[in-house]
Amino acid sequence: MTTTTAVLASARPKFLVLTPLCVMLGYAASVQTDREIDSVLLALLLVAALAAHIAVNALNEYQDFTSGLDLRTVKTPFSGGSGALPNNPAAAKAVLALAALSLATTVLIGLYLVSLRGAPLLALGVIGVITILTYTRWLNRYAFLCLIAPGTAFGLLMVWGTAITLTGKLSLAALWLSLPAFFLVNNLLLLNQFPDLEPDRSVGRNHLAIRYGRKTAARVFTLFLIAAYLCILAAVITGGLASGALLGLTTILLAVPTVNGVLRHADSLDKLQRYLGFNVALTLLTLALLVAGLLFAG
Repeated sequence: MTTTTAVLASARPKFLVLTPLCVMLGYAASVQTDREIDSVLLALLLVAALAAHIAVNALNEYQDFTSGLDLRTVKTPFSGGSGALPNNPAAAKAVLALAALSLATTVLIGLYLVSLRGAPLLALGVIGVITILTYTRWLNRYAFLCLIAPGTAFGLLMVWGTAITLTGKLSLAALWLSLPAFFLVNNLLLLNQFPDLEPDRSVGRNHLAIRYGRKTAARVFTLFLIAAYLCILAAVITGGLASGALLGLTTILLAVPTVNGVLRHADSLDKLQRYLGFNVALTLLTLALLVAGLLFAG
């Protein structure tokens, strides 16, 4: 594997599709109250958000390699790292450079946007940068913080930050839309931790599945999934979102077998693999349908 290939793999390109979906949730919330959206600001937001996602992926890749975790993990399509560095250790510094460059890109664009929108956006940005820098080495040692960090970053910070940047304020629609994203993205990372439990434990991680076991983590997964759908329903009933958001509820058809499979096979990793894939599809489809419902059917 060449250095270029290893660096590209560390960005986890297949996982990056989550980022534009979360930004588009903020955009969908914004057009509910302000039909004239600055396309340049939206483009800058997308670049900054993608750079932030690449930064956390590349930094996680580098730190998992230097901690020895990569050498202990049997890689699955859902593992936190790509496994590229064990095949090309010499690429480690290049991967770290990618993380630094990506984070710098996010910060520079963020500072420009803060100059336009002020303190609220600065606060979100600071929390985001801290999350990127501490997720692998520190947040993973605390079960609750590790559980909510992904949803906070993608669901709350990205959706709220997009809405504030595009409209100058945090709307009720943005608050509502951030909640299903919060729960679904938390679930995405939670379930993907199941296969790597023992290697994670060996390097000092203490996420929910390690601390309380996979079965308890599977129950939390179920509660979070229910909460995501209830938030969509409550938002429409109370008038916080247009009725088009109900399109997001159609993925319940996929959620039911996913929950059944996760609860039944939490400790059977071979059988669980199928439902990890279901969960990825469920998360991305629900967010995409929320956006589509609000933009085209709302």
